[in-house]
Amino acid sequence: MKSTHVSPEEQDSRGAEDDAGCPSDESVISKDEIFHLLQNERRRMVLRYLRDTDGPVRMRDVAEQVAAWEHDTTVEKLTSKQRQRVYIPLYQSHLSKLDEVGVIDYQQDRGIIERKPRADQFDTYLEVEPTDESDDRERSDETGWDDYYLGATVFCYVILLGAVIELPFVSVLSGIGLSAVILLLFTVLTLSRTFR
Repeated sequence: MKSTHVSPEEQDSRGAEDDAGCPSDESVISKDEIFHLLQNERRRMVLRYLRDTDGPVRMRDVAEQVAAWEHDTTVEKLTSKQRQRVYIPLYQSHLSKLDEVGVIDYQQDRGIIERKPRADQFDTYLEVEPTDESDDRERSDETGWDDYYLGATVFCYVILLGAVIELPFVSVLSGIGLSAVILLLFTVLTLSRTFR
């Protein structure tokens, strides 16, 4: 077997050729690594928080916001225990992992975090919270339809009760007639909702 010895000068020139010939993949994070980092909800929340920041932020601020999101409350209403339960794991583990990959710059001794350009690769995988006005409109429409169905149900009970106690305006209808009125009412409601 023939061995070839490469001098240090040749190694340098080959390295330069390799660098010039193909782009470095150092800046691209593999999908497996992205998914591994994003499998933890707290890391996802940290990246979501940092997405809306410019420049360095205090680690304490990040931890408080993550705790508030976890407990579905505001930062002002957090208890010290809730803050501490989030702060410690972020401090000891999660932020270091994001720093190792180069997604953030985490200066643990100073308590400072800064988002790095590599974090852009994670944005498409982070779920976006619904803040859109159309989402609010859809929710209010759903609530409105609930009211219509509730009103129709109450109306049907009044008609049935009127038929049982033989009120004059309802006694004209037979059992089949009452059923037809109730069925027609809910059919109209359902079709209106469907085609709206």
